[in-house]
Amino acid sequence: MGISSDNLHGLILAVSSSFFVGSSFIVKKKGLKKAGANGLRAGSGGYSYLYEPLWWVGLLTMIIGEVANFAAYAFAPAILVTPLGALSIIFSAVLAHFMLNEKLHIFGMLGCLLCVVGSISIVLHAPQEKSIESVKQVWQLATQPGFIVYTCMVLIMVLILIFLFVPKYGQTHMTVYIGICSLMGSLTVMSVKALGIALKLTFSGSNQFKYFQTWFFTVVVAFCCLLQMDYLNKALDTFNTAIISPVYYVMFTSFTIIASMIMFKDWDSQNGSQIASELCGFLTILSGTFLLHKTMDIDDDKSLQSPIFSSPYSESDIFKSPNSELPIFTSPNNGSPMFPSPNNEPHIFTNSKSDIR
Repeated sequence: MGISSDNLHGLILAVSSSFFVGSSFIVKKKGLKKAGANGLRAGSGGYSYLYEPLWWVGLLTMIIGEVANFAAYAFAPAILVTPLGALSIIFSAVLAHFMLNEKLHIFGMLGCLLCVVGSISIVLHAPQEKSIESVKQVWQLATQPGFIVYTCMVLIMVLILIFLFVPKYGQTHMTVYIGICSLMGSLTVMSVKALGIALKLTFSGSNQFKYFQTWFFTVVVAFCCLLQMDYLNKALDTFNTAIISPVYYVMFTSFTIIASMIMFKDWDSQNGSQIASELCGFLTILSGTFLLHKTMDIDDDKSLQSPIFSSPYSESDIFKSPNSELPIFTSPNNGSPMFPSPNNEPHIFTNSKSDIR
């Protein structure tokens, strides 16, 4: 694919979008930290961050990034724009390393790379989008039985996560908050696609806002975005930013692809080789996510030390006994004699009074 003028504009917009979105994670978290020092933290259910100007700067930065990403699809094809969204992971992780002192180790960098490679593999082998020319056409696709079932399942899962899992595991398991954002995000993308088509056709002279479907999709976008923003704030305030960003990207992308496949039935036009390539891409992304998660709490001094070669005893424990013996050679009775009989023999060799008879 040659780099035409439109493709170049789309490329610049997509890269700019990734930078703004990745930076917004950092700016918003700095605002959340500052607000948490003066009020109830967002992770504990507080909303003091609404009075913090730095948090609003981060929100504005994210909005600019999303608008740039939306505009990029108007100039360049999705096969060019979508993979560049993974660059937000890199921007976020690097900025968190320097600005938030959330260290990203060499294995974390490798995990980011795997996430990017897997995402590119999925997008490059993904089927082409069907041409959509009206909001009513999107509405027909959205009201098919398959997508209605998917929407109901998403809403049920989100309600279960909010009312059952958030109170118990929200502060300890990152996937609870991120799962809510990702599930609702898949519905948001489908609605954003419909709203984008409506705006594009309206600017072309065909007014789409005279249809109730356009306003319905607008309400869905607003509701889903507010819900995602709330739980993303809780995740950012509770967990490491360098880990949240790629995990959120992976889960969000996965659910979005599933929703798109169900709604637009793109799998019907694919062969076995393309589907296998997509599965390999998913496995690569999962490997990168696992690697990032496992390196989340590694210290610099212990990152290369394997616990299998370390002693279970400290140096003071080794020389604790009077005879400077290792604890493994000491009595299990903590120094008490193993032969308590007068002749220092075990009871098994002594005669009881009943035996003397």
